[in-house]
Amino acid sequence: MTDEPQQEGTGTLFEAPPIAEQERMVEAVLFASAEPVTIGDLEARMPHGSDAAQAVEILQKRYEGRGVRVVRVGEAWAIRTAPDLGFLMQKETVETRKLSRAAIETLAIVAYHQPCTRAEIEEIRGVSVSRGTIDQLLEMEWIRLGRRRMTPGRPVTFVVTPQFLDHFGLENARDLPGLKELRAAGLLENRPPPGTIPLGDGREDEADEDQTELFEEE
Repeated sequence: MTDEPQQEGTGTLFEAPPIAEQERMVEAVLFASAEPVTIGDLEARMPHGSDAAQAVEILQKRYEGRGVRVVRVGEAWAIRTAPDLGFLMQKETVETRKLSRAAIETLAIVAYHQPCTRAEIEEIRGVSVSRGTIDQLLEMEWIRLGRRRMTPGRPVTFVVTPQFLDHFGLENARDLPGLKELRAAGLLENRPPPGTIPLGDGREDEADEDQTELFEEE
């Protein structure tokens, strides 16, 4: 009697590996990936029948209290340094990316009011937003184009990106600090809401020349 290959559903040939092995696979992928990885991407790499979500959950618990953690970034997962040990990484900074005051305020407005159009950003800031400011944030991949508004002209909107969330250790935009904290950190000027007093005179960002080293790109 000759041995025949086992068919799917009749033997162990197509069974998923033990959950402990799946956990090791997830750990390897997250450790080697520079960008956060979604559950779908993990399962696409793993053997048929694997449960990447369960493996991630187990791995996350295993790393609790360690020097690195398994963290959620938007809809994806990544291995990142524990927040209280971030100071150890300061010497690893390769480049300091300088943002103008205009770019910092624009970024904060997008983060708190997304999705928002350029006109809405200008209304909140009280001055025109230069194309260079928007282009800088797009180039850094901290904001991206969102859906067009179903209004006359169908203007594009802007939203923050997973890269922005990952850089600041946020799971989603709801984890952003309060406006008072931003103003205390110098990220927003104490400018009254639009309409209370005249704001701006149609000029574009004059603050673009005011370079501020408040954001560092690792």
